[in-house]
Amino acid sequence: MSVFVARQAIFNRSKKVVAYELLFRDSPKNYFPDIAEGQATARLIMENQLNLGTRHITSGKKALINIGPESLKLDLCAFLPCQDVVIELLETIEPTDDNYELCRGLFHSNYKLALDDFVYKPQWDRFLKLVKLIKFDIAITPLSEIQPIINKLQAHKQIKILAEKIETQEDYKLAFDMGFDYFQGYFFAKPTMIQQNDIDYNYGLVVAIYAEIMKNSPDIKAISGLFELDAALVYKLLRLINSGVFPIQSQISSLKQALVYLGHERLKKFVSLIVTAHTAGKKPAELMQVCVVRARFCELLAKKVNKSLSGEAFLTGLFSLLDAILDQPMSLLVEKLPFPDEIKTALLGDKNTLYYILNVVKAYETGSWWALEQAILLLNIDSAILPPLYQQSVDWADSYKNNI
Repeated sequence: MSVFVARQAIFNRSKKVVAYELLFRDSPKNYFPDIAEGQATARLIMENQLNLGTRHITSGKKALINIGPESLKLDLCAFLPCQDVVIELLETIEPTDDNYELCRGLFHSNYKLALDDFVYKPQWDRFLKLVKLIKFDIAITPLSEIQPIINKLQAHKQIKILAEKIETQEDYKLAFDMGFDYFQGYFFAKPTMIQQNDIDYNYGLVVAIYAEIMKNSPDIKAISGLFELDAALVYKLLRLINSGVFPIQSQISSLKQALVYLGHERLKKFVSLIVTAHTAGKKPAELMQVCVVRARFCELLAKKVNKSLSGEAFLTGLFSLLDAILDQPMSLLVEKLPFPDEIKTALLGDKNTLYYILNVVKAYETGSWWALEQAILLLNIDSAILPPLYQQSVDWADSYKNNI
């Protein structure tokens, strides 16, 4: 498949290119699409850093990569090698205590931080000791209003300043005379589109890996087996290990060794990155939470009906909204999943025990009490057992909600 990114050059006072800002694109059209910030950053990382790497796009120069509030909270910076990038903190990030601690963590992990579209207010003072670069958008803050802020920044010797949206010779000359270190804008260069080939992977397998990782004692052999079903996922995993983010102590000679080397926490973040990259806005994240609750509810219900089906019931609930998450027909999705026919049949709406279990869960979720009464008759259970099972499912899902 084709993936896209735009790069815009950053020039120093000698008009030499010293870095590029990377801008997410999802088509040959050179503008930012209407998607959530976190998804854009996750896809930029998946399609570029975990493809051929940012150095390939920037010809070995530094890459400035936008990080907004969601990306900062999700720790997407952990997938970027600190020696290759400058983390550009978007103006939508507020100078809160929580964000300060996150930025301080990045600083102590040797990331270089920049503040984008900077508008000074005293709450930013403590952040300034962590920052190497401040960008001023002269379309938002005219150069005539910036001088007092520049004077204030002179106390921080490590901070360089960049003027962006430079569009005329007059803008450039004024910014140069004011002492700006770097310049960016259409006067120098418009963003240049770069198209690359990337490999597509089976999102359904990602969800299956997600399910395994959520367990108290994840089975590395089972996780390895799921990865083995999709070469594209293995490629992304190995690119992550070889991306310069982690020091490699020895050669990786097997998939299982790669997973052990990566570790449980990093693997959870890797799966989270894929989920974030391929879900639009907040809706699918909420759907994923519903899927997890459903999975546990189906599992607990199966233990009351037919204990031997509890594992299959968990997967049936987990994948029951995959068509809504990916906007693809369930019939196409189940063909790509390594599931027994019983699960595929239930997901496609054909009647079997797993289908009836899922039906009870759906009716209970929506408060469709007449449908629920009809559904429980087919399983021969008492509706009184459902409220505590549902509460257990919600509690179980909440306990894992923040782990991925």
